[in-house]
Formats: sequence, structure tokens, C-alpha cells
Amino acid sequence: MNLALFDLDNTLLAGDSDYEWAQFLIDHGVLERETYEARNLEFYQQYKAGTLDIFEFLDFQLAPLARYSREQLDLWHAEFMQIRIRPIMLDKALALVAGHLARGDLCAIVTATNSFITAPIASAFGIEHLIATEPEQQQGRFTGKPAGTPCFREGKITRLEAWLAGRGCTLASFGESAFFSDSRNDLALLERVTRPVAVDPDPVLEQLAKDRGWPILSLK
Repeated sequence: MNLALFDLDNTLLAGDSDYEWAQFLIDHGVLERETYEARNLEFYQQYKAGTLDIFEFLDFQLAPLARYSREQLDLWHAEFMQIRIRPIMLDKALALVAGHLARGDLCAIVTATNSFITAPIASAFGIEHLIATEPEQQQGRFTGKPAGTPCFREGKITRLEAWLAGRGCTLASFGESAFFSDSRNDLALLERVTRPVAVDPDPVLEQLAKDRGWPILSLK
């Protein structure tokens, strides 16, 4: 069995689900546009530039989850999936995932975006396993804080290794381990797998992929 790992935002999706969720809440009047829109864009630009402070961002991103019941959040998320996410689910990405599943590969999405946002998206791609930043919960409500190590940069390796250990294996247990990503922020994990694939990569990752002879793939 081989292992196929997929980044989500700007890899399988033609956009960023973290950014889109905040914009969705702004458009619905849940978050104040004047306060949140510029900050949301600022964090997104920091991520693309490779300068994001993940804990500062999570304070911003997770705080709204603590203000509302899970029932209300789930209602919003169902609408979010229809109007913001399904239109940016790439056909070639769906086909890529389907091909790996058909070959019997163990497939997982590995994403910095929190699991509240991403679990339904992973299901929409037909992927059972999700390794993501986990929002802390107490008595069925989100606290607005992350639980454990954020699944970001080297944290993706930490969370992946813990998930694999729970299945009684390591990366070395697989004949091939592939990771598909668009971002320089994922370099640490790309360097750990046997088949790193740059997908519609940012300029830094594109140059690294060319220098190292890594495959470059476009799903857009």
C-alpha cells in the first residue's frame, strides 16, 4: 500500500477555505466587515509570503467559533459548502484523489486549516482521513483556542507522525509516500516523503521543485 497526502487550500481547492470562511461570516454580518476584512486579507498575505504567525492567526480564526452554538455553526457551514467551497473544488483534483483511492492508497488531507472547516470538505472529496489543526472544545462548544500542535509547517510532520503511529506504522512503512502541495510553508513535509509533488506552486516552491527535480502538476 502507498500513502497519498494532500494539502487542501490552493491545492485541491482553487482558493483558501480559511480565508473563504471568514469572508462568508463577514458577508452574513456575523463578523464586522470594517474590523475583520482587512485583517483576514492581511493574514492571508502573510501565509502566502511565508511569514504567518500561526498562533496569532488562530486567535483570530477560532474566536468566532466560541461565540455560537455548534448547531448554528453547522447550519452556516452547510451553506458555506454550497456557495463558497463546491464552486472551487477542482475537477482535476477530484480525479487525482479518485485515482489514488482506486489504487488502494491510504489517502489523507493534511492541512493547517482547522477541522471544523475542513472535515466536510475532506468528505466531499471522498477522503476519510483528515489531519488538521484541531480547535479545542469543552462541553460541546469551541473555546476559541487550538488543541495541541497546530498542523502548520513542521507541525504537519508532528501531526502526521502521531496519526501514523496510531495506525501502527510510520512513513517508512509505505513503498511510496506522496505529498501534493502548492506552498513553501509545506517544505518540511515535502522533504520527508518519497514523492513530493508541487501543485500550482507559489514562486518559491516552484523554483525549489525545479532545482530538485520534483514533479510540478497543475490542477487548475
